[in-house]
Amino acid sequence: MKKLLFTSLLIAIFTAIGAAQNSSPTPYVRPDAEKRFKNYLKDVTGPIAWGGIVGGAALSTATNSPEEWHGTWEGFGKRVASNFGKNLIRSTVSYGLDEAMKVDSHFYRSEDRRVSARIKNALISPVTARKANGKRIIGIPRIAGTYGANLIAYNTWYPNRYDWKDAMLNGTINIGTNAVYNLVREFIFKK
Repeated sequence: MKKLLFTSLLIAIFTAIGAAQNSSPTPYVRPDAEKRFKNYLKDVTGPIAWGGIVGGAALSTATNSPEEWHGTWEGFGKRVASNFGKNLIRSTVSYGLDEAMKVDSHFYRSEDRRVSARIKNALISPVTARKANGKRIIGIPRIAGTYGANLIAYNTWYPNRYDWKDAMLNGTINIGTNAVYNLVREFIFKK
C-alpha cells in the first residue's frame, strides 16, 4: 500500500512536469506581496483552513487515530491542535519558499473551462507552482511544506510508534486529498 502511494505521487509529479512543459502560459498575473501574505494568513487561519483542521480531527477521533489519544473530547482537542500545528508548518514553509523562489503555489481555478482542462488543473496544482510569467514548474514549496509538516509532527508530538515512513505516507495522502479538494473547488465552489 505504501509503495503504491509513493509510486502514485511520483507519477503525479512526472505528469506535472510534462504538463508544465507542454502547457502554454495562462493569463496569470502574480499577486503583489500584500495579496500573497493575505493568502498565507487565510491558509493558516481562514474558515476553510479551520474546516479542514476540525473536520480532520473529527474523522481521526471517530476512527481513534492515533489510538493513544483516545476517542474522547480531550483526544479531539489533541487532534485539532496537531492539525493546526501541521497546517501552520505547511503553510509557513510553503509561503517562505514561495517568496524565496519567487513562485506562487496558491491554487487558481483553470482559465480553460473545458472539463478535461479543469480536471488536469486540479490534479497537478498540489505539486506545481507558477513562475511570475504563469508557467508551471514543480512546486517545491508546496511539496516541501506538506512533507516537512508531517515529518516534524510525526517526530515531535505524535506517539513514539510513528516514524518517518508514516510521515511520508501521510504527506502523500495529504497531497491526494488536496487534489480532490481542488476538484471540488474547480467544479462546485464559484470563488
